[in-house]
Amino acid sequence: MNTPHPQIHPTANFTPYSSSPRNPLIFFIHQFPRKPKITRYTYSSPHYNTRTLFKTLIKCTENSDSNPPKWERLLPKNIISAEKILRSIAGATSSPICQFISSPTTFLHSVDPRIKLAWLLVLVVLPARSHIYMRFGLITFLAILSAWILPRQVWVDQLGRTALLSGILFLMLGLGADGVPMVVQSRTPPPSMMGLPNIPPSFGGYSYLLFKLGPLQFTRKGLSLASTTACLTFSIFQSASLCLTTTTPEQLAFALQWFMKPLAYVGVPVAEVILTLLLSLRFINLVFDEIRIVALGIVSRRINWQQLATMETVDVFFTYIRRIFKNIFNHAEQITQAMTVRGFRGDSSSHKIYFSSASSALIPNVVSLATLVGLIGAAAWSEYILI
Repeated sequence: MNTPHPQIHPTANFTPYSSSPRNPLIFFIHQFPRKPKITRYTYSSPHYNTRTLFKTLIKCTENSDSNPPKWERLLPKNIISAEKILRSIAGATSSPICQFISSPTTFLHSVDPRIKLAWLLVLVVLPARSHIYMRFGLITFLAILSAWILPRQVWVDQLGRTALLSGILFLMLGLGADGVPMVVQSRTPPPSMMGLPNIPPSFGGYSYLLFKLGPLQFTRKGLSLASTTACLTFSIFQSASLCLTTTTPEQLAFALQWFMKPLAYVGVPVAEVILTLLLSLRFINLVFDEIRIVALGIVSRRINWQQLATMETVDVFFTYIRRIFKNIFNHAEQITQAMTVRGFRGDSSSHKIYFSSASSALIPNVVSLATLVGLIGAAAWSEYILI
């Protein structure tokens, strides 16, 4: 008799959140007709049993390799994401490092801009010529002055970012200056071979190696290089921030023109330099505003970044950068049209520039000059006295 054989229909069940799409859940389900005519005699093969056919269920599960190990599950995820980057840009302070803050009026607002430029020059030279204690004292002085002069929401943000950058430079240069010890081989035999006593150690306790961290070592050379670089970076950024937030672009242009006047007799285009400086200080504020405003516009649209592919996220960032440059070029064109309307024809020497008429006070100028002379004297004293 012709016995109806069972029909096997393979069906695949794909889980939507499976981390391994190549290993689906596959079921082989045996289907028989409703009323099968099973004869009295069946196959006697031990590999083919009718009763076991109804209980057969082959299920392919995921491999154990797809499960992440414990150390990988303990690592923090989503530390750097597109949404966090844009939110940090959009939530940045509205008073960047180059923007003038008119209120509240502080002590530095009344100081002559020429004295401020002299301070900037001294703060660039001092970290490289002073003692290490003087460098850290200079950093402390600038931090206290920033906290006293600038508003709280400004100096907290600026000091935090500048201190983080300086700290990273300090650690990298301190541990990397002498990270790999030099292999030095003496050209003379040791004293014991020549019958001479060993050289006694230093009585003052001098040690070139300060401490060692695995293969890295922190030496006196690394400390000097790291402290100089970190102090120089901190002083440049923070002194520029204090000068730009308490001085208008017109006052800075007037001070620079006063210092560069003698160079005009040797053919230096002083007028073009001053006009370029004035336009740059005005234009940098627009760049900061455009970066923050465009980022705020993207964040306000509440994009679901988890549903975007990698190339789609990159395309959003390219759109963001393209929009920034487009707005900046539009602002540059508007500035050009405004200068043309006001009579600028390309000759900076014949174009009249009106500087700020704000005058400085006598007492702040005297105090700032005395402090500058005292700082230079303290740096010279630390160079020759502190060893």
